[in-house]
Amino acid sequence: LARHLQKEAQSQHNNSEFTEDQKKTIAKIATCLELRSAALQSNQSQDEFKLEDLKKLEPILKNILTYNKEFPFDVQPVPLRKILAPGEEEHLEFEEDDEEGGAGAGSPDSFPARVPGTLLPRLPSEPGMTLLTINIEKIGLKDAGQCIDPYITVSVKDLNGIDLTPVQDTPVALRKEDTYVHFNVDIEIQKHVEKLTKGAAIFFEFKHYKPKKRFTSTKCFAFMEMDEIKAGAIVIELYKKPTDFKRKKLQLLTKKPLYLHLHQTLHKE
Repeated sequence: LARHLQKEAQSQHNNSEFTEDQKKTIAKIATCLELRSAALQSNQSQDEFKLEDLKKLEPILKNILTYNKEFPFDVQPVPLRKILAPGEEEHLEFEEDDEEGGAGAGSPDSFPARVPGTLLPRLPSEPGMTLLTINIEKIGLKDAGQCIDPYITVSVKDLNGIDLTPVQDTPVALRKEDTYVHFNVDIEIQKHVEKLTKGAAIFFEFKHYKPKKRFTSTKCFAFMEMDEIKAGAIVIELYKKPTDFKRKKLQLLTKKPLYLHLHQTLHKE
């Protein structure tokens, strides 16, 4: 909903039935929805955006054409930026930029696109079946401190690059320190390990916001194959974009030893 509201708030004047003031209100509601989403995924209880707060927005949204009172929360509209579905940014024409390149093999839209910070809960356990939780600890990048709003898109693909589970996005990174972007977030893989097809892989696409181009771009990616699924810590190499879901033309991001640091937990009944 935040995504749809933001799209409407950013639409050009003649394409919209809303006034500029109404668009600002819509954009603020989008901000509140994102705050609520972040609160639901946070372990901290202080300064949360509560359900009661969210309910105060319902009458505003219902009466958006006539609402003229002050907005109940002191929030800024979501910044003007192009929101793209996972993989969609790979099809855009890129300007000159040493790390940008060509068009990628985006995957079919077989699952609904998700906005950053949309993690899914663990599946119910089944006797004799294994579930996998991957903790994304941190990623090493030479320019880690310059990445704006970095997050990671996690997907499970077959050999043809087709999604085997819904795509999930982590919330924006916790902090940036030296050459690391720290996440410390758990991803629940949405399929029992035994049900993943032979040759499948779990992909991690590191994305960040580019103010000059006003959209979120993939900086690099990593992947983990089925024989690498085992309990404990693992570090995997980073590759140059565009994301190659078919794993045919892989190029390391850099000669420097930079990795994605993960920790795997297997749950078996």
